[in-house]
Amino acid sequence: MRLDHTKGSNVRRGPPGNPGPARPPRGPPAEVPPLPAPHRPFRSTGAGPRALRAAMAPRAARRARRRVRGAPPAGARGRSAEDWWWDELAPSGSGYHLLQSDSMLLVLPGPGPARARAHRRTARRAPRLPPPGARAAASKARPRAAPASAPQHAPDPGWGDRIPLEILLQIFGLLVAADGPLPFLGRAARVCRRWHEAASQPALWHTVTLSPPLAGRPTKGGSKAGGAKAEEKLLASLECLMPSRFSQLQKLTLIHWKSRVHPVLKLVSESCPRLTFLKLSDCHGVTPDTLVMLARACPQLHSLDIQHSMVESTAVVSCLEEVGPRMRKLWLTYSSQTTAILGALLGGCCPQLQVLEVSSGINRNNSPLQLPVEALQKGCPQLQVLRLLNLMWLPKPSGRVVTPGPGFPNLEELCLAGPTCSSVSDEALGRLLHGSSNLRLLDLRGCSRITPAGLCHLPCQELQQLHLGLYGMSDGLTLAKEGSPLLTRKWCHTLRELDLSGQGFSEKDLEQALAAFSGTPGHSHPALCSLNLRGTRVTPGTVSSVISSCPGLLYLNLESCRCLPRGLKRTYRGPEEVRWCLEQLLTSPPSPS
Repeated sequence: MRLDHTKGSNVRRGPPGNPGPARPPRGPPAEVPPLPAPHRPFRSTGAGPRALRAAMAPRAARRARRRVRGAPPAGARGRSAEDWWWDELAPSGSGYHLLQSDSMLLVLPGPGPARARAHRRTARRAPRLPPPGARAAASKARPRAAPASAPQHAPDPGWGDRIPLEILLQIFGLLVAADGPLPFLGRAARVCRRWHEAASQPALWHTVTLSPPLAGRPTKGGSKAGGAKAEEKLLASLECLMPSRFSQLQKLTLIHWKSRVHPVLKLVSESCPRLTFLKLSDCHGVTPDTLVMLARACPQLHSLDIQHSMVESTAVVSCLEEVGPRMRKLWLTYSSQTTAILGALLGGCCPQLQVLEVSSGINRNNSPLQLPVEALQKGCPQLQVLRLLNLMWLPKPSGRVVTPGPGFPNLEELCLAGPTCSSVSDEALGRLLHGSSNLRLLDLRGCSRITPAGLCHLPCQELQQLHLGLYGMSDGLTLAKEGSPLLTRKWCHTLRELDLSGQGFSEKDLEQALAAFSGTPGHSHPALCSLNLRGTRVTPGTVSSVISSCPGLLYLNLESCRCLPRGLKRTYRGPEEVRWCLEQLLTSPPSPS
């Protein structure tokens, strides 16, 4: 650092060759030392050389002392311009730091990046080696010590190998529970030996979905040839994986297998004795021997889903007869072969069946389904879930007198939803549910012949979900205009979801029905969280009342409600949108009658 001794200047300047902005001094201004007096030229006094040397000695000593005082210490490193600016503009403890860019140097408040500065400080403080002569003298003066053996450090295996196997299994288990074992476990097994060991644990392979990689994609050699090659390749991988990893497999799903279903199921029967659930979706070539072999090899198998697959009815019937009382859940697609399967159920081959779902496939089958109610109650008395979706169901053959059956005492869910008018009436529904006091969900969407009076006589007292919507079919029908208060007064304390879309109830009838939620017993808030009033004659006052009475309302459908003002006929999802709807209804002017 230099000081400018020009008149009126007291500003620090940087080192030569490193121009920078002038910076005012910190603290009081430094005193400028007076300029030394000009030296007079030496005049000879006639003395000899000895006197001349004596006269010049004080000056030489002073010059040597200046050189020693201004020289850097031994072993010190020369300061760079960057170090100088750092120490001058942002010293340690000042609360500022430097940020260098292409064309400027910024002084910013706050702690800065100290890594580079610490590195430079360490480099400056590192002692330099003494000259060779001094090193030789020091080595002679010190006594020689015995050479110490260098410690042998093993190579670091990496953080993946340091995780305990138990912790790694818990982490993998969370990922598998969220996304399934494939393809995650296959990729994790390639990371290191510890990850391979964890990914190979059979406890992680509980649920597996297998689908050929080229399923549904066009190939150059034709879709059938490409699909067959993909199935062969996947089958070869399964032959190596199943014996070691699938020993604890419980749920297996096969999708888009066209030609190699039998070898895959054979491997499953040999390697998966704990299998409980099997789903075949869009699979072909399933033979009776295949399912019977699987049922015998897997003594815990109790669920079978063969929807949208081409499976012979004889194969399903043989499997049901082999499984027998172990069968708990069954999913079917209605076709011409479904009658034989349902006949086996009516005959009592699966008395412990709890879930039965029959739905139409992509190609809708318009032929009616003959399913006698009383025979089904006798064949499957433990049924808890019954779904007959998109079907034209005939509860009894025409021209016969049917005696009442035992009912379904454990039934909790009944779904008879369909897009068109069904033949389900109040009488058929009463025969079906006359013993079902534990019913929680009743889905009758599309059943236009069901009336509120018929529902009021059902034995269930704690219904939670009631769906009576008519979608795109109420224009040509004669709908009931009264009776909705019978439903809400009976189940207002337990209903969580109510669907009245497309119903023809009058404005006053809907007002009385929804007013039941404001007077729940015990002054407690109703449990209603979903309300569908699409296409009804509900009024703004009725909607405001039900929103105010149901603070837990999360879904409200007001589309096509002709009595509501414009801008509010839409669907509201979430408490914020429902609350906004209430504010708009309270502040909007009343519509002219």
